[in-house]
Amino acid sequence: MNNESDTQFPNNNVTLTPAEPIPPTGPSTLHRIFIGNDGLRAGWSLLIFIAIFAALAFCANRIGHKLYPPPPKTANTPSEISPSFGYVAELIPFLITVLVTWIMSKIERRPNSVYGFGDSRMLSHFFAGLAWGIICLSLLILTLLKSGLLVFDSRLLFGGDILRYGAIWLFAFFLVGLLEEYLTRGYVLYTLSRGLAGVYQWAFKTRHSAALGFWTSAVILSFLFGFGHKSNPGESPIGLLSAGLASVVFCLSLWRTGSLWWAIGLHTSWDWGQSFLYGVPDSGLMVQHHLLSNHPVGKPILSGGTAGPEGSIFILAILALIAVVIVFTLPKGQYGRASKAFEIVPPSSQSSLPQFISH
Repeated sequence: MNNESDTQFPNNNVTLTPAEPIPPTGPSTLHRIFIGNDGLRAGWSLLIFIAIFAALAFCANRIGHKLYPPPPKTANTPSEISPSFGYVAELIPFLITVLVTWIMSKIERRPNSVYGFGDSRMLSHFFAGLAWGIICLSLLILTLLKSGLLVFDSRLLFGGDILRYGAIWLFAFFLVGLLEEYLTRGYVLYTLSRGLAGVYQWAFKTRHSAALGFWTSAVILSFLFGFGHKSNPGESPIGLLSAGLASVVFCLSLWRTGSLWWAIGLHTSWDWGQSFLYGVPDSGLMVQHHLLSNHPVGKPILSGGTAGPEGSIFILAILALIAVVIVFTLPKGQYGRASKAFEIVPPSSQSSLPQFISH
């Protein structure tokens, strides 16, 4: 008499074994080329950002030059920029930067706030930067004045024109601060820092990889920022150096606060104070309808010459003072706690993306 197992499986020589789980397959080579532990690799992100920005900027530049031809450039005389040209030259690139940054935030699935505009203390940081900008610039102007290196000749505006053009240029230089900070220390700095942090972590296995990534990126971009002023008429070697060092100082405020708003405030009032209030060249550039008329005296390395106060050797002491102000007046923000600024997530969680710990 056959038992039940013989009935179901007549061939008793067959041995059944439990099915073994199929090991998960790893990501493909192509996937690893484009995607890392923290999402789209930083190098590809920067290439996409630059490509989109360049295409939009090229189109806008062609249109803008037809509508608002740039002022003529001379070798030794600072150019005078009109308010309308200043607005167009700053507003359009800023809007392009905002648009491209927003596009990249959607591609990378990051909140747009991580690129420097997210700050619960935005207004307090901005107005503090405004105050310190005009204070530190006035100290530099006073130093040049008392040393006989700068002489004020006359006042050029009177009555309501002072308030009118003061307000016009204040908003214009607010746009300058927004553009230069967001373009050079927003998405680009965040993404380059993210990429270099990964390189340092891979190479040295150090908990300071994020700090190394941030400050390496800050130095690289600050050099490019300073070098970018070379085309300004009237610029000088000291002026280029001071522009680069000022960029490093702005990065320090970002490092401390986790946002760009303090730097935007200082950038705004500093440029406004130079160009409108005191009427001195700003990185070799002059604006129309400024309040005071003046001229430098003595060696350009001391007076700044055609570059303006930023071309004076005394600017180095002022930049050091601003760095001290940042350290002692701004709290240690989330961006500054470098070990967690960019989290490297395990491969099983590649959809997770690194965030500033302020968010």
